Amino acid sequence: MRIDVITIFPEYLAPLDVSLVGKARARGRLDVRLHDLREWTHDRHHTVDDTPYGGGPGMVMKPEPWGEALDAVLASGGPGGPGSPGEPLIVVPTPSGTPFTQAIAEELSARPWLVFTPARYEGIDRRVIDEYAERHELRELSIGDYVLAGGEAPVLVMVEAVARLLPGVLGNADSHRDDSFAPGAMAGLLEGPVYTKPPRWRGREVPEVLVSGHHGRIARWRRDEALRRTSTARPELIEGCDPAAFDRQDRRTLEELGWRLGADGRFGRGSPNVEE
Repeated sequence: MRIDVITIFPEYLAPLDVSLVGKARARGRLDVRLHDLREWTHDRHHTVDDTPYGGGPGMVMKPEPWGEALDAVLASGGPGGPGSPGEPLIVVPTPSGTPFTQAIAEELSARPWLVFTPARYEGIDRRVIDEYAERHELRELSIGDYVLAGGEAPVLVMVEAVARLLPGVLGNADSHRDDSFAPGAMAGLLEGPVYTKPPRWRGREVPEVLVSGHHGRIARWRRDEALRRTSTARPELIEGCDPAAFDRQDRRTLEELGWRLGADGRFGRGSPNVEE
């Protein structure tokens, strides 16, 4: 996979040289290229922003540098012949974008080429987004309902979430299958608690079931703990789950936690059980 990031702060993205992403780059699994937006300015101050039309606080990033930068980066991939990274997907980090989820990370991990455009100030002149959305596939994505000083931190979050899903990046290829929100065994639930040695620490014991060697009981315990954690921290995930994803023991655990199967066929708290 190739990843290009256009930014006015390339140094902000130094963490891409460490940990799993850094190892993936060193092994050739990930080709990350950083570009300084100011290289596409033409005044002595390397200006990338200006006051907004219509008034208001803050500054807006100018379209000219972004247009030239994107044209140059996208052209570097070639027309799609041998050696081309494939069709690019432009990713615009923005608080007003679609929420970035594990499902989207899975989707992006299958793409050959991602181009990130982290903005600063009040964002990029909208004409840039509209222009490139007509010419290429473009996604506006948000990592949460809050506002940061710039888009570089969201780029780090998204690149790490995507990179760890690439073949050969994790030491154990199955490591991500039981992650929170993963579509596999956890069926979109939060992951339960985890433990390691020693078996006793500051008077606290590892749950007996985890040292029992009984794989069936361990799997059931992990599933129940995932249901409990999700019920407490992210109940909307249970509300949104397809009831067919829950087996008989799941349903017992959910009922113990106060969930009932409603007339709409989904689990909710305080809703009447259709069998009653």
